[in-house]
Amino acid sequence: MRVALATALAIGVAAAPAAAAAPKVDQLVVFRDGSFKKKTTHARQAAVRVHGRRCAVGAATPLAALITSRVAKIGLKDFGSCSRRPRDASGLFVRKLGRDANSGQDGWVYKVGNKSGTAGAADPTGPFGHGKLRAGARVLWFYCHIQGSSCQRTLAFSKVDTGQPGAVEVHVRAYNDRGKGIPAAGVTVHADALTATTDQNGVARLTPGAGTHTLYADGGGYVRSFDSKVAVK
Repeated sequence: MRVALATALAIGVAAAPAAAAAPKVDQLVVFRDGSFKKKTTHARQAAVRVHGRRCAVGAATPLAALITSRVAKIGLKDFGSCSRRPRDASGLFVRKLGRDANSGQDGWVYKVGNKSGTAGAADPTGPFGHGKLRAGARVLWFYCHIQGSSCQRTLAFSKVDTGQPGAVEVHVRAYNDRGKGIPAAGVTVHADALTATTDQNGVARLTPGAGTHTLYADGGGYVRSFDSKVAVK
């Protein structure tokens, strides 16, 4: 069933708590058409307005990082009773980012690392119910197209080998909602402007030459990976 439209939001960042409570995280947002925005941001406590109420979103949560990064206009729906207390924000649900609104079973989800969050993005217990985001966490937001019982898989590098001069060998895996990976065959690996396609084992070899290069993987019907920096001898 199509999710009903909610009241437009006016989003503002609340007074920042102690630095330890607002970790710096790497965030990647992949839109429905495959375009993306990446940003390193502090997951500071924030305030949103939903259905005419001002609601607090606690620091060190995926939703706090999304709000403070300001990568796109956010539409929220509240399935709980959000208030000025962050502990009441567990029912907040992202229904729209930019022009991409949830439709039927498809819509916005998030992962921390390679695993989909099992709690709401503003849940004060954290993404998996046992602790909030830590500094350096990788938070991926993407538009999920339900395929059976899972969203489309997401790509990540499981191994990067720079043992050969001027060359790099990468192993790419595609992860389901539960964080279980399979070799990602037939995807494109980029090392700056250089590209290669993974074999049946999810392995690709490139020779970008000595220096520091930016790697990422995309294609194959999967959600693209985060960028990774690699130093090649």
